[in-house]
Amino acid sequence: MKNHTRKIGSVDVGVIGLGCMNLSHGYGPAINQHDAKSVLFGAVDRGVKHFDTAALYGFGKNEELVGDALKDVRKNIYLASKCGMTGVDGKRVIDGRPEALRKTLDEALIRLQTDVIDLYYLHRFDKLNEIPIEESVGEMGRMVEAGKVKQIGLSEVSADTIYKAHTEFPIAAVQSEYSLWSRNVEVAVLDACKEIGAAFVAFSPLGRGFLADLELDPSDFSESDIRRGMPRFQSPHFEENRKLRPPVAQLAEEANCTPAQLALCWLMSKGDNVIPIPGTTSLTHLEENIGASSIAVDSEILRKLETLLTQGSISGGRYPASTQEEIDTEELPAGQA
Repeated sequence: MKNHTRKIGSVDVGVIGLGCMNLSHGYGPAINQHDAKSVLFGAVDRGVKHFDTAALYGFGKNEELVGDALKDVRKNIYLASKCGMTGVDGKRVIDGRPEALRKTLDEALIRLQTDVIDLYYLHRFDKLNEIPIEESVGEMGRMVEAGKVKQIGLSEVSADTIYKAHTEFPIAAVQSEYSLWSRNVEVAVLDACKEIGAAFVAFSPLGRGFLADLELDPSDFSESDIRRGMPRFQSPHFEENRKLRPPVAQLAEEANCTPAQLALCWLMSKGDNVIPIPGTTSLTHLEENIGASSIAVDSEILRKLETLLTQGSISGGRYPASTQEEIDTEELPAGQA
């Protein structure tokens, strides 16, 4: 994999960004502020430009962390955050109404200690409350016109929604889960992004740890770990999925890299507009992930990898049923990735 630039709009954001969520939220209790800032500082020192956060993460605490840690290098980084899904009274709430998005943005600017956000996503299309995508995106377009946001994006949406939104205001990026074990964006979203000239930003590019830690054991997850509720980490699905580990390890050995690096190289091979944003709480893993951008993997190894982890080889859905109802993305048939 050659190290080359990747862009959102006309802006060079680097090949691999940093997803900041799990510094404050998601896979168990937040790590302490000193260690979290060490990861952020370490990313800057290693040339990472693209940092991704959201109002939801830690119910605002992640934006506060990122804003405080990166304020002195703000002009040198590309800062992305999200609205439309926040924490209200300790609960996750999806709200795509224009007034809610305006409030979230104003609060985000304060937490992030900045006058403008480079890329602002609609975290979820508020389809359950029947808020038209054009209404939410129209408000986000006004954020750009007001100079508070430079570009806008969408998260976890279908191709149809992308086209509707792009007609209302130019969409610079689409973010969804994408990895060897979550392939639903291949149904139509990747093609839609290419058609409108949008970047595709891949969150959870390492399968929420499954493709990085081949010793990962769900029984070790803390009570607050969101993976506990995800079918593919539950029995009997995980027992089936773990059978894929030995052949993945073998292919990584053939490629002379780690399984995580192999997974990232595969992802970057899927298009010059595909930008992975792996998250981590470890400087060692940060170094490992960034290193994937300079690794050249033989195309035959990538072909074998893709044959091994097909759209139908992963057991269990990526979200529980209640969460899946909130998601607008095209989905593969039951039992597929």
